[in-house]
Amino acid sequence: MTVKQKLELIQKLSGLTQAQMAARLGVTFAALNRWMNEKAAPRKRAHERIDTLYREYSGEKQIPANVLEAKMEVLENKRREHRNILKTILENPDIRDQLYLSLTYNSNRIEGSTLSEDDTAAILFENAALPNKSLVEHLEAKNHKAALEYLFSFLAERKSIDEKFILKLHGILMNAIRPDAGVYRAHGVRIMGTHVPTANHIMIPALMRKLVRDINRKTEDDIAHIARVHSRFEMIHPFGDGNGRTGRLLMHAMALRADRAPVVILQEKRRLYSAYLNKAQMKNDLSLLEDFVCDAVLEGYRIVGRE
Repeated sequence: MTVKQKLELIQKLSGLTQAQMAARLGVTFAALNRWMNEKAAPRKRAHERIDTLYREYSGEKQIPANVLEAKMEVLENKRREHRNILKTILENPDIRDQLYLSLTYNSNRIEGSTLSEDDTAAILFENAALPNKSLVEHLEAKNHKAALEYLFSFLAERKSIDEKFILKLHGILMNAIRPDAGVYRAHGVRIMGTHVPTANHIMIPALMRKLVRDINRKTEDDIAHIARVHSRFEMIHPFGDGNGRTGRLLMHAMALRADRAPVVILQEKRRLYSAYLNKAQMKNDLSLLEDFVCDAVLEGYRIVGRE
């Protein structure tokens, strides 16, 4: 792969402007522009920085085990600091509402919603009707909040995660948006922008039963467990639409059940999220996705801690 191709791919995956890329690489805009137009070649050190940035955004880098261990220690400290995380959320309306807003805004934005965070807040908490936004976007925001309300209530009753729970989440998310809300797909689908194979629709019920059994098995490493289940769920792709949002809701449920904060995946990190998920699915390498989940749970603790 040429330097130009690497730089173009970095820009596509990261969403960075050329000026931002130049800053990340520690060079001038003019130097980067010459490399991208193949009018000059980077020197050895600059080439190494390009390779490092490329590996970061393409998902080809490796996370050293000691980095994951250090993050897990931070997470354990957070868990000791915030015992009974679900109770904390339910008994503190400001924390609960901030989670409704952050999780709804970011998850829908990852899927292409044009709502800003302020737009989302107006719809969720003021029942606003925004004239320049579609009915579907209004419904996506309201439905996501309703799905979170159901999720919190379900877990508060200490119920086990099962297929009915997952189907209900999807049904709430897609209510009045799709006629197949809450029903497994009966046709083939593709995950746009990837070569990840999805399950044959005939196999979905059996695959989901097995996934639910695995979700409920005991594990010592809940972060790795969440990453593995999420990777498998998105490969099964059980629904006609709404798989990403349903999959992220399932991540929150698994985290809360393990007495962790919800998994807050920020929309500005969606390209990294996609790249790391793709690597987990195509190369069976979950190291980057596990590290990403660690960071997302720490973001959840930031909200719970009112930071």
